[in-house]
Amino acid sequence: MNSKQEKLEAFGRLLDIIDDLREKCPWDKKQDLQSLRHLTLEEVYELSDALLEENLDEIKKELGDVLLHLVFYAKIGSEKESFDIADVINSLNEKLIFRHPHIYGDVEVKDEEEVKQNWEKLKLKEGNKSVLSGVSKGTPSVVKAFRIQEKVKGIGFEFHNAEDAWKKVDEELAEFHTETDLVKKEQELGDVFFSLINYARISGINPDSALERTNLKFISRFQKMENLASERNLNLSEMPLEEMDLLWEEAKKV
Repeated sequence: MNSKQEKLEAFGRLLDIIDDLREKCPWDKKQDLQSLRHLTLEEVYELSDALLEENLDEIKKELGDVLLHLVFYAKIGSEKESFDIADVINSLNEKLIFRHPHIYGDVEVKDEEEVKQNWEKLKLKEGNKSVLSGVSKGTPSVVKAFRIQEKVKGIGFEFHNAEDAWKKVDEELAEFHTETDLVKKEQELGDVFFSLINYARISGINPDSALERTNLKFISRFQKMENLASERNLNLSEMPLEEMDLLWEEAKKV
């Protein structure tokens, strides 16, 4: 692997390249904070796909794409005379040191959970008015619910165990099934999802990863079903559900 000096040189070269592109490339010169935003989200999702697949070559590639965007934002910040990449990194360094007093101070912790609890308490000391103030509005719903639950857990607002959390799932399911008003039924379904996510989290399962793996599995099986239908000159849209179910079961075995 590369030495620390080689890593620093590589990062310095990236900064030089960004300077060149910003000055000379018509596309790069045109970009601003808003034009890059949706592209950044796309790159993060591509990194997420690579992480789920544990494809190290793709992870390396996608990390590079995300890093490009981070450096690009810092470059724009420097042009606005607001901040540069050094300010970004120094701010991060100070935050990491402040939030790890068990490493850089005299605080003692016994396990990972105590570290998380201290983390949330220290964020309040930094000026956050709410434990939940750091939850992004744009975060996908499943991830947002998970983060909300993790954050309130940091101050002790948590079920004692997974069994207690599942009782809440049962309670919310019962309320969902008995509700007849569509608007209220939607609200109850949201409660079911939230409680299921909570149960998964307490059980050590990442619900977003679990759902995404199921999405990928469904896509793979459905496409196999389409291939089987095509090989037999069958039109799925014209098949009764019972026949499609048989084809689905066959596709699961392929």
